[in-house]
Amino acid sequence: MHFSALILCLLPLLVNSTNVVLSNDDGWAEINIRTFYESLTNAGDSVVLSAPADNESGTGSSDAPATPLTQPCEFNSCPAGSPAEGSDASNSRLNYVNSYPVTSMRYGIQTLSSKFFGGKPAIAVAGFNVGANLGSTVLISGTVGAATEAAKEGIPGIAFSGTSGSQTSYTASTSTYVNVYSDLSTNVTQSLVGSGKPYLPTGIWLNVNYPAVSSTTCSSTAQFKFVLSRINSAGSSTPPDVKTCETTRLPTETTVVKTAGCYASISVGVASSKADADASTQAIVLGKLQKILSCLPN
Repeated sequence: MHFSALILCLLPLLVNSTNVVLSNDDGWAEINIRTFYESLTNAGDSVVLSAPADNESGTGSSDAPATPLTQPCEFNSCPAGSPAEGSDASNSRLNYVNSYPVTSMRYGIQTLSSKFFGGKPAIAVAGFNVGANLGSTVLISGTVGAATEAAKEGIPGIAFSGTSGSQTSYTASTSTYVNVYSDLSTNVTQSLVGSGKPYLPTGIWLNVNYPAVSSTTCSSTAQFKFVLSRINSAGSSTPPDVKTCETTRLPTETTVVKTAGCYASISVGVASSKADADASTQAIVLGKLQKILSCLPN
């Protein structure tokens, strides 16, 4: 059974339909975000996509009013001259914003959510990004910028990023890595929602990163294990992390993703600084996601 089908069968028994705003920095017509949209929708969530009209990778938390398009959206997914914000002709839940990821996420939360949900979303997710966002890269990542903007708006935010892949139109055939990352991201989202409200403490976001996927390496979701991690390396004066896996020092997300054996990292961050959260906040997330978390091999 395909993993997304397994989610569809089991998780709706545990959680009701969840209102989700989905964004990214690679653009609204990139294959990763469209596949993630379908996976979340198939899992029973009510999803609205609000993402940049074009690739805005590396723009961090940049923000500017959306403007009418002077050239086509990425992959010619909307024509030049289109309005500053718009939607797919056949699905009004697929929306572009001709600006940055932060602007797009805010538009989704403040404007589209009222239209489709009658209020704010329950959770916001960004990605999954083309390329990993590890360590200090979070400071310039637009995908992280979108997730942290959601947290600043009072909405629990998760940024997802995958090592494999390149900028690809949603009209292309779906590669193995796209399906694997999509199913894993849906699993994390549904697991957090299933843990009950509040999903995350106020002002906190999660940074999730996946290792490389190919037809022969980590090609199945069943091969993956999630590990609680740190965004940044700890120094000699860094306070202890939450105790787990018989230690009070979490591995960095870079260490997790580069460990052989299909390990994915989940780091707990503070939205205002994009830095690591303290041990007490990590402990809350550990408790919520305990059922899907593992330890690195010794």
